[in-house]
Amino acid sequence: MNNIGRATKTTGRQAHHSTWMDHLARVGLVAYGVVHLLIGWVAVQLAFGESKRQASSTGAFAELASQPFGTAALWALTLGLVLLVLWRVLEAGFGHEDEDDSDRLRKRAASGLKAVLYGALALSAFRILLGDSGSKGRSTTGTVMSWPGGQWLVALAGLAVIGYAAWTAYRGWSEKFLEHLDQQGRIGEIGDLYRWFGKIGYIVKGLSIAVVGGLVVHAGWTHSGKEDQGLDDALRTVLEQPFGPYLLTAVAAGLACYGLFCLARARYLDR
Repeated sequence: MNNIGRATKTTGRQAHHSTWMDHLARVGLVAYGVVHLLIGWVAVQLAFGESKRQASSTGAFAELASQPFGTAALWALTLGLVLLVLWRVLEAGFGHEDEDDSDRLRKRAASGLKAVLYGALALSAFRILLGDSGSKGRSTTGTVMSWPGGQWLVALAGLAVIGYAAWTAYRGWSEKFLEHLDQQGRIGEIGDLYRWFGKIGYIVKGLSIAVVGGLVVHAGWTHSGKEDQGLDDALRTVLEQPFGPYLLTAVAAGLACYGLFCLARARYLDR
């Protein structure tokens, strides 16, 4: 059994550090970038009343599927997201070996969480391919609300989302995201452009996620869990504000910047 365990560890470590995993991670990052570009496009259409789709990953996938050759493109995008999950799973199991124990554990846990988030995106895309938006049935928020102490669990989950949003925005403001690019991707005019894409993208994405967290906290506080609160709800909340269409267009541009940074990261990936 120990021999099997050691062999599994060796195989996983070799896979994580292999050149082909670099290529698979790049494909996954391209897919992730395209998802954010699509969300930005749907949000712009929503801002000016030209789309009834959700301004979320589900709406973005549906928008892509409705285009000529869209189904084939969505299959390719789904495959890219699955590869992204594979990369993060291997990273959670075998990555960050040069870190000390506490940092390695924290970073591996973060990689595992990202694998779950990317997996949810891939599942959402797969549901669109099967013709199922996943909107039927009771909402997750409503289900948790029915548990003992569910109202507080929902509110705490919303606070956790806000914490993640703050961390995302901080990474943008402090430019910590540059650690994801190799040296060539950080220098010269093109490096400055990628820096701005990342800075704007991370900050705007953090603000958008914070609105989602605020809506979840509000749902827990008011015990209104009939529907799940997501990115579409957050962007529609922005739309309802004074100068909403212009604010939402700015948010859409920021999400597109995040998508463009993901494409740059795929090109100059530093694992």
